[in-house]
Amino acid sequence: MESRMYKIVMINGDYCDMVEMNTGEPITIAMALLPEEIEEGGTVLYENFIYTYIG
Repeated sequence: MESRMYKIVMINGDYCDMVEMNTGEPITIAMALLPEEIEEGGTVLYENFIYTYIG
C-alpha cells in the first residue's frame, strides 16, 4: 500500500480537515481514526490503514 502525507488544516469538532501534501487534494477524516495528539499545522502519515502523527 502506498503511504501518504497529510497537512492538518483545521480540527472541527469530531472531524479533521487535511490536505494531501503531494497533490493538494483536501480530505476530511473522523477524529476517532486519528491519534489524540494531533494539532493544526501538523503532519500525519497514512500507511497500512494507520494514521501516525509526525509533528
